[in-house]
Amino acid sequence: MRPQFSIGDVQWGGELPVFLLGPCVIESEEFVWRMATALHAICKEVGAPFIFKASYDKANRTSGKSFRGPGVREGCKLLAEIGKSLGVPVTTDIHTPEDAKIAAEYIDLLQIPAFLCRQTDLIQAAAETGRAVNVKKGQFLAPGDVKNIGDKLAAFGCERFMFTERGTTFGYNNLVADMRSLYWMRELGYLVVFDATHSVQRPGGGGDKTSGDGILAPVLARAAMAAGCDALFIETHENPAEAMSDGPNQIPLAQIAPLLKTLLQIHALVR
Repeated sequence: MRPQFSIGDVQWGGELPVFLLGPCVIESEEFVWRMATALHAICKEVGAPFIFKASYDKANRTSGKSFRGPGVREGCKLLAEIGKSLGVPVTTDIHTPEDAKIAAEYIDLLQIPAFLCRQTDLIQAAAETGRAVNVKKGQFLAPGDVKNIGDKLAAFGCERFMFTERGTTFGYNNLVADMRSLYWMRELGYLVVFDATHSVQRPGGGGDKTSGDGILAPVLARAAMAAGCDALFIETHENPAEAMSDGPNQIPLAQIAPLLKTLLQIHALVR
């Protein structure tokens, strides 16, 4: 029996897939409110279970000069206000055990970034908050390797967690998304998310920044839904060309509604 649980009003492992949607980073208070309000309206219209995401700190930037965000306390408080106002759960990355404790005061779903997915202290801190945890599978791990992470989470008392596939290192400055990974991780008994936008990154491909193939993100999202994932993680921006982080990978906000409709149709078909 695969797990089923709720995060706020969002049911995981139920009849509908979950959508984790939002911009890469909190660029400003006005911007993130605008994005959350628009996405909430879209998801309500198409009937898509929705968790809003945005990062308070992009700690893993290619260049030390890159924009990072408002910081943990300020960013998480803002996300909590948005979640309460719109009636939706919120998620964000954490980077240290200290971050986990602060974020857990405000955030419904804690996310462990791919490069930190095997950090035992961080996994323990996230698990012990009592919040749900989403672990992004590192670009350096095979699908079966997530079992060791799952065992850690369970040992530290976390019962609500899932794993996210976000591509595997494929030579220099490139990733490849292997849809077999979704099947293998689900066969281990885990809920599985597919990250459609980070899977099309070209890490460091822009010299002092990451580039990517955002035009392929909807293609991979459709493929992952057909392959049978439980949720999709999609970063979106009202104008990706002007985004402060990961612009080349994000899907324009104007494309989200038709994409979600298609994804829900694919999910209904494969069920």
